[in-house]
Amino acid sequence: MTDQAAFQHHENVFDTDRDHLVLPFLGGFYDRVAQPMAWSIFRLAVGGMLMIEGWPKIMAPMAQVGFVENLHFYPGWFWSPLLAAMQFFGGFLIAIGLFTRPIALANAVMLAITLWFHWSHPYGDAFLTQAGIDALKAGSDFFTANGVARLADGGTTFVHQVQEKAELASLFWTGGAFLFAAFGGGYLSLDRLFFKKRF
Repeated sequence: MTDQAAFQHHENVFDTDRDHLVLPFLGGFYDRVAQPMAWSIFRLAVGGMLMIEGWPKIMAPMAQVGFVENLHFYPGWFWSPLLAAMQFFGGFLIAIGLFTRPIALANAVMLAITLWFHWSHPYGDAFLTQAGIDALKAGSDFFTANGVARLADGGTTFVHQVQEKAELASLFWTGGAFLFAAFGGGYLSLDRLFFKKRF
């Protein structure tokens, strides 16, 4: 395969040319419905998630000062509101597909740092000490039935589930942001509507 042929092969990874499909009659459906819908819905999901996560930070832009400085981003008074704006307003821009690649790249890096933070700062092994477990087993009024069920082992299983969810969610959203940083807003995006050239 020549360099040109190899380039064209990689360039056409989403090609729905009927000659390359097992079910050629689906080519039009892929082009006009499936790909635009899937790409746009996932872009809305990634952008919307960032907005949801960013909203509390917009409401309290200095609340993350300690967190960002713990990650060695100084000064915290600069990075905390920047993080809030990048998540909320960046999420909005990704959702509507405007300046998608640079905004998605910035958020992907931020999400990758968050993922690293979850890996390097685990929640721990348990909520309760042995004295807490003994109080739980003694039938203390301080615990609900659900609390007793979740904390019977001191909370070890629950804490590990929360840790796993945090890591998997961060991994998923980091991958999604990097995907849009690589491929852009694509179908039904304002980038495609407004600009003759793309980032």
